[in-house]
Amino acid sequence: MTIPAPIRRLLGVGPRDKVSFVVDEAGVRLKRGSSVVEATAGIFQTDQPARSAKELREAAADAIAESAVERMGG
Repeated sequence: MTIPAPIRRLLGVGPRDKVSFVVDEAGVRLKRGSSVVEATAGIFQTDQPARSAKELREAAADAIAESAVERMGG
């Protein structure tokens, strides 16, 4: 979609940047788009230290095994 240069300047976007359409009861608005990473950064804050991929896999395996035991009545 071609957005006129004056509108791009108002939005702070370049010729190939992503934009989003926001539809609500007032109408349709155009806004500068953001990446999923940018939009979700910081939503899962914790005071726990980051875990490695290996630690995460082990924790997932433990949780799956625990869930299976609970379903079997144990």
